[in-house]
Amino acid sequence: QVQLVESGGGLVQAGGSLRLSCVASASGSIFRINTMGWYRQAPGKQRELVATRGDSTRYADSVKGRFTISRDNAKNAVFLQMNSLKPEDTAVYYCNAGAWDTLRNPYNYWGQGTRVTVSA
Repeated sequence: QVQLVESGGGLVQAGGSLRLSCVASASGSIFRINTMGWYRQAPGKQRELVATRGDSTRYADSVKGRFTISRDNAKNAVFLQMNSLKPEDTAVYYCNAGAWDTLRNPYNYWGQGTRVTVSA
């Protein structure tokens, strides 16, 4: 089992910055947390990838050059620095983690979400 706790959302004006944090706590048979990342879901839209970091780093085209994902593997934490925010970045942001148990069975976990609102 992996519990993900997010923080850092809030209300910001367009052009501003926010930093999201997510810390993972693993228990039971979970052996390793692999990829961690962020997804978002705007009202009336499907959840979409924002950025992930594992063996490689991926960004959605819409956030490239503005958002930066980083990890602290020692703390099982992932961060999302969001700069030059736009109203269209308004969404609930979800932390995601992929993990293996001791038998290398894959698992996927989600945080509870943190709301980001960007005003025009």
